[in-house]
Amino acid sequence: MADDGSKQSTNVWPLPKFYFQVKWDANVMSFEEVSGLDIEAQPIEYRHGDSPVFSSLKMPGLKKHGNVTMKKGVFKADNKFWDWFNQIKMNTIKRVPVTISLLDEEGKPTMVWTLSNAWPTKITGTDLKAEGNEVAVETIEIAHEGLTIANA
Repeated sequence: MADDGSKQSTNVWPLPKFYFQVKWDANVMSFEEVSGLDIEAQPIEYRHGDSPVFSSLKMPGLKKHGNVTMKKGVFKADNKFWDWFNQIKMNTIKRVPVTISLLDEEGKPTMVWTLSNAWPTKITGTDLKAEGNEVAVETIEIAHEGLTIANA
């Protein structure tokens, strides 16, 4: 009898990346692309003067988070990016949690990235072409103060 796959483990295949959800505060927004979910530990190099090894030691230092870039289609009378960006006044801006969830085929979160104290640092409007045949897409770059990852 041939194997129909019904006994196959759910851990055999990696998750596809095309089904995801983004929440800003409590608002769910639709995006075409999300990138920049990274974190790194900056290395600290040290060598004491009487070390018999003629190279430095590397130790983990401060953690650094990159900005997250999100792209979405332009819709009529949708100025959420610009409204949020225009709230920047003399080092003050409304900072919000942003939650990005990778969803399974039933729409349930499987992996969740949460950005704390996120705020817009750059907005790029769509390019315009008289002979173009694409959707108008705008981009927002978000700075944040921490990235946590959870498995649902």
